[in-house]
Amino acid sequence: MNALERIVATKHDEIDAAKQRRPAGELERLCADMPPVRGFRRALTTGEGTRVIAEVKGASPSAGIIRADFDPVKIAQAYAEAGAACISVLTDGPFFHGSLDFLRQVRAAVDVPLLRKDFLLDPYQLLEAREAGADCALLIAEILPGSALPRMLREAEGLGLETLVELYDPDHLPRVLEAGALLIGVNNRDLRTFNVDLGHTLHLAPLVPPGVALVSESGIRDGCDTARLRDAGVRAVLVGETLMRSDDITRTMRDLMFGNQRGGVGIHPSPSTSP
Repeated sequence: MNALERIVATKHDEIDAAKQRRPAGELERLCADMPPVRGFRRALTTGEGTRVIAEVKGASPSAGIIRADFDPVKIAQAYAEAGAACISVLTDGPFFHGSLDFLRQVRAAVDVPLLRKDFLLDPYQLLEAREAGADCALLIAEILPGSALPRMLREAEGLGLETLVELYDPDHLPRVLEAGALLIGVNNRDLRTFNVDLGHTLHLAPLVPPGVALVSESGIRDGCDTARLRDAGVRAVLVGETLMRSDDITRTMRDLMFGNQRGGVGIHPSPSTSP
C-alpha cells in the first residue's frame, strides 16, 4: 500500500465505527435545523490580493508534529484576525491528529467560512461535516472513482454544503469538470508519496475553464510563491504548514496575500511557540 491507500483503508473502518456510535438519522435531524452555510467560494473570489484558506493542522504523516503548543481555537482566531478568507480544519485523527470537535470549537469562535478537510468517502461524513459547522467539504478525486464523486457532490448540495474538489493527477480534471465542480483545488503534494512541486498547479491552471475557481494547495511558502501562482491566474491558496510554523501569523498572512504587490521579498517562517 502507498500512503494514500493506507489512509483510505483506515478511514473505512473509522466510518463504520462512527455509524455505530451515531446513526445517520440522528445527524440528518440535527442538520435540518442548522443555519445556512457561509459563502465559501464567494470568500475566495472577492476581495483584494491572494485569497488564503488558512489551515488548522497539528501534524501530518510527512512532517510529524507541526506545532507543539497546538490550540485549534487560538490558531483559528489568529487566522481570522490576520485576514484569512476561509479556514480549513483537519478532522482526520490517525494521520493528522485532527478531530471533528476541533471543527465545532473553531465554528463557535470565528465567523469566516470553514472547510472540513478529511478523506471523505461516504455521505455520512458530509452529515458529520454539516452538523459540526462546516460550510464546505473537501472531496478528493483520487479516492472517489467513477460515480462516487458526482454522488458526493449531489449529497453535499442537498445538505447545503459547498465543495472543494481536489485532484493531483491531471487525468482526473475532465471528470471533475464534468461532475459540475465550481471550486477545484490542485494539490501540489502527491498523497501517495508526499512529494511536493508547486509547478503542478502552474501546469494545470491553463486547463481550468473560466468560471471555475482554482485553489492551489500545499508547498506554498511565501509571497514569492503566491506571486508565481497569481501570474498564472490563481487567486486562492490553501496554506497549512507555513502558517502553523509562523511566529507572526499576521505578517506571514500579509506576505502571502500582498507581499509581491508591496515590494515584499517573501518570508520563510520559523517554528513558533505561540499563535
